[in-house]
Amino acid sequence: QAQLVESGGGSVQPGGSLTLSCRASGSIFSESAMAWYRQVSGNQREWVAIITDRTTHYADFVRGRFIGSRDDAENTVYLQMNSLESEDTAVYYCDSGAAPSVWGQGTQVTVSS
Repeated sequence: QAQLVESGGGSVQPGGSLTLSCRASGSIFSESAMAWYRQVSGNQREWVAIITDRTTHYADFVRGRFIGSRDDAENTVYLQMNSLESEDTAVYYCDSGAAPSVWGQGTQVTVSS
């Protein structure tokens, strides 16, 4: 069964850090591209980062603060989030290029003082 499971969210103060994880079932872990998205309630889901086997690209609003990485042996991608801002509060999701219609339950990140 195709599945994505995100974890690692929580509540932090502005300036803090969190590292998110997304483990994919083997059938949909894409060695070419895995992506992170986020969604604020009532808004559309927005792209945050894409992690390929060669490089990582970031949305302008996280570049320099977030770092994406992957462990192909564990079918897992990570998103290290530093210098968090209140505007980063959202539910974070990962997505597989091999199964773009499959979404996990997401993990809530709340940045608040």
